[in-house]
Amino acid sequence: MAPRPAWSGYLKLSLVTCAIELSNVVTHAEKVSFHVLNRKTGNRVRRVYVDQKSAKPLDEDEEVRGYEVGKDEFVRIEDEDIEAVQIESSHTLNLDGFVDKTSIDQVYLDTPYYVSPADKVSEEAFAVIRDALAEKKMAGLARIVLYQRERPAMIEPFGKGMMLTTLRYGDTVREASGIFADIQTTKLDGEMVEMAERIIDRKKAKFDPGKFRDRNEESLLELVRAKKAGRKAPKAKAQPKPSNVVNLFDALKKSLNAEGGARTGRAASKTPAGKSKAKPASRRKSA
Repeated sequence: MAPRPAWSGYLKLSLVTCAIELSNVVTHAEKVSFHVLNRKTGNRVRRVYVDQKSAKPLDEDEEVRGYEVGKDEFVRIEDEDIEAVQIESSHTLNLDGFVDKTSIDQVYLDTPYYVSPADKVSEEAFAVIRDALAEKKMAGLARIVLYQRERPAMIEPFGKGMMLTTLRYGDTVREASGIFADIQTTKLDGEMVEMAERIIDRKKAKFDPGKFRDRNEESLLELVRAKKAGRKAPKAKAQPKPSNVVNLFDALKKSLNAEGGARTGRAASKTPAGKSKAKPASRRKSA
């Protein structure tokens, strides 16, 4: 069964329009979730809205949105009021600009969605827009209303479909310079940097998302299984907490040896025959 679309509307390039659907990229179906129970009875509990002053519970048809304009003073907003003020991006993604995807800093990338044609009639126009973007190696910029907020978005080809990624507003992203301002410039020993590079080379791998597992989720499931079977709850093996390195050179050397390299130093494996090896740099302690 296909997942329910997160958004349905239209994709528009100038006068070319097609019906599209957005589907969530991420699924939370397998996440361990807990219910709240009554400790005494074991029954599930449910949340109920109550009147703040009378403490009486409300029926669903008695609830209405309210925007606070003063202390205990609200403007009531009905569903039809919200529908009446819907802007174009509530139902149409208008491609009004195009950029190289690499020009968008990754800190602005927010939530991805799969984009697919909503019906057979829209498939041809959808494919034209998708293939044109692929040919030009560009991403389209648009705006979309999701969860009652208008968000900037980037649309790009993705296999037979497209990918929409919502973008963060500039004023919601902190400048890195303010966070990194206190990091001091350090003069590094070239040999230590080279050893770190060699460790990286030896641990080089291809990205395979199938190899990643939520080990915390697995331990929670094991806890549930143990409780269900009446067994003692398992405990994770205690792991020593890391501490600051006292001698960085020695730590790098030991790490390199552990990764399968007994020799260290910039020229250890490159020294020509008949020539003396350069003396290793003096060991330096980190601050």
